[in-house]
Amino acid sequence: MSTRIAFLKGHGTENDFVIVPDPENALDLPPATVAALCDRRAGIGGDGLLHVVRSAEHPEARHMADEAEWFMDYRNGDGSVAEMCGNGVRVFARYLQRAGHVTEGDLAVATRGGVKTVHIAKNGDVTVGMGKAVLPEGDVTVSVGDRSWPARNVNMGNPHAVAFVDDLAHVGDLHSPPPFSPAAAYPSGVNVEFVVDRGPHHVAMRVHERGAGETRSCGTGACAVAVAAARRDGTDPAATGSPATYTVDVPGGTLVITERTDGEIEMTGPAVIVAEGEIDADWLENAVR
Repeated sequence: MSTRIAFLKGHGTENDFVIVPDPENALDLPPATVAALCDRRAGIGGDGLLHVVRSAEHPEARHMADEAEWFMDYRNGDGSVAEMCGNGVRVFARYLQRAGHVTEGDLAVATRGGVKTVHIAKNGDVTVGMGKAVLPEGDVTVSVGDRSWPARNVNMGNPHAVAFVDDLAHVGDLHSPPPFSPAAAYPSGVNVEFVVDRGPHHVAMRVHERGAGETRSCGTGACAVAVAAARRDGTDPAATGSPATYTVDVPGGTLVITERTDGEIEMTGPAVIVAEGEIDADWLENAVR
C-alpha cells in the first residue's frame, strides 16, 4: 500500500460515495477497509465506495473489457460487494469526466450487473441505461413494527421489494432491514422501497438499502419503483407501444425514470463531485485493526 491513497467524494441525489481511483487494480480493499472509509464519524463517510479500475485489470471484469474500458467495482458501506448501484454509475461517470478519461456524450461502464450505457449531457445531468427489469412471480410481504404491506418483487440486477403505503412516516427510521417473507424470495437480502403517490406518474419513496441502511437515494430502487408503479397502474410499455416515464422523488432530490417499449430502463439525474484529497495509510492501517 502506498503512503497516501487518492480519493474523491461525490453524490447523486445525496446518495454519497467514497471514490478510489485505482486504474491498475493495485490496491487491496477488503471489507474492513471499505467499511472504515465509509464510516461517517471515524472515516470519510459514504453509503458506498466506488473503486475505479480498468476492466482489463480486474478478474471480474476482463470479459467486459472489449465493451467498456472502466469497471465500477462497487462496495456497500459495510464493505460487502454489490452487483450494481444506479446513482453510483452516474457519479462514476462524472469522476471519469473530471479526470479527463471521457467527455460529454456516450460511454460504457462495466459493473457486476453487466455493461451499462451512460450519457453525460451538457446540462450536467447523467442518464444511465439500467437494463431491463425482471419481475419474479410470487407474493412478497414486508414489515415495519406491527405494520405489513404486500410488495412487488423487482430485480434490477439487484433485488428489490416495492411496497405502496399511505404515509412514508409509517415505515419508521429504516435503520434495520425490514423483515420480509417468504425468506426464499431474497436469499441474499433485499433493498426495500416504500412508496406514496404524489400525482400522475409522480411518486415519492424511502429506501432501506441492503448493506447500507436508509439512504437519501437509490437509483436501482427508483427504477424498481417506477416499474412497480407502472404495472400497478396497468401500464406495460411492451404491450402499449408507448414509453412510460415516472418522476421519482427521493429524500435527496428527484430522478426521472423511463421504461422504453423494448423494456430497457433509463434513469436521469444529477451527479456531483464535492471534494478530493488523500487517505493517510497509517490511519487506514490502524482503523482496520
